[in-house]
Amino acid sequence: MDSDDVVRLRLRRQQLRPPHASSPEAALKNLLAVQSQEFPYARWSLAQRTAGASAADVEQAVADGRILRTHILRPTWHFVHRDDLRWLLALSAPRLHRGNQGMYRQTGIDAERASRSAGVLAAAVAGGAHKTREQLAAELQRSGFAGKGLELAYLIMHAEISGVLTSGTPVRSKGGALRQTYALFDERVPAAPGAPADRPAALAELVRRYFQSRGPATAKDCADWSGLTVTDVRLGLAQALESDPDSLETAALDGMEVHFSPVPFSPLHSQLNPQPEPAEGGQPRIDLIQCYDEYVMGYSRTRHFLGGTAPAMPERDAPMHVVLRDGRMIGSWRHVLAGGNCELDIRTGPDPGNGGNRATNRAIDEAVEAYGKFLEMPVVRK
Repeated sequence: MDSDDVVRLRLRRQQLRPPHASSPEAALKNLLAVQSQEFPYARWSLAQRTAGASAADVEQAVADGRILRTHILRPTWHFVHRDDLRWLLALSAPRLHRGNQGMYRQTGIDAERASRSAGVLAAAVAGGAHKTREQLAAELQRSGFAGKGLELAYLIMHAEISGVLTSGTPVRSKGGALRQTYALFDERVPAAPGAPADRPAALAELVRRYFQSRGPATAKDCADWSGLTVTDVRLGLAQALESDPDSLETAALDGMEVHFSPVPFSPLHSQLNPQPEPAEGGQPRIDLIQCYDEYVMGYSRTRHFLGGTAPAMPERDAPMHVVLRDGRMIGSWRHVLAGGNCELDIRTGPDPGNGGNRATNRAIDEAVEAYGKFLEMPVVRK
């Protein structure tokens, strides 16, 4: 296995190449969890893995509660399917609380205050009364909490990790932006039939789905992505292979052991194309992915297989999203929404391959068109 094999398989397993998912929630089920602190761009991460989903389709799935947005894993914001959140939280919560202990002490959140605030927050959102962060702050303040700053952030996060709160139906601000609300976990997250029944089964499920959707990858990649230890990942890997020896395959890559889902054709290595998969007509394929996309954040030790460079944007504090050419990084992009239109600022470096910059520019134009269909608004390239 070489670097081109890695890129080709990852693009396909992450559904950035066909077969695409049938819906945003199906794309999420494949990936298990998708980093989502930049909500407008995180919608695109799901939609571009489907057969034509729009931003509105993703927003509706979040509003309906099929897709939930909450703090989990490292912890940071992630999209998680409602069928997976309960068992995934049970697996990760003890480690998340241990990791947050320093901030809990700094903000004065001890067991008594955490329990009392959880009661306040649960009562505030019970019966489908979904509330924004500011509304929850007011409820906490009425109960004697400061309800602001880091204390507010960690009281809400504590409640999320403890299975008290999860995401509710978003509301629109006066400016039209979607704002997160919170709902009662038990009202929003049903018990899913067939979910892992204990910790060993949950470890096996997480590890199996990670490697099936992101492989080839290492145990260290999986540990850093999930927030688990490498020991836990290896335990989960052993459990997954004991349950189904054919569910994952192992190969050597630059002196590392990588795991991945067997491809649907055989034998594997004689069928792997050593060249990046071209788009239709032989021109390169451009993907505009967000900076927290799972194609980037799904790896640590082997992230370098992205390759290339990304020219930085001149604006401060603006997310630097990634332009991929046939799975390799060649530049960066961002969008600006104004007056019902979208401007895409795309910066790329020299591209001598596959017909040079002319072919790459044609492929970029196709990617821009796809982004416009996703947003359902006119998009122009600066």
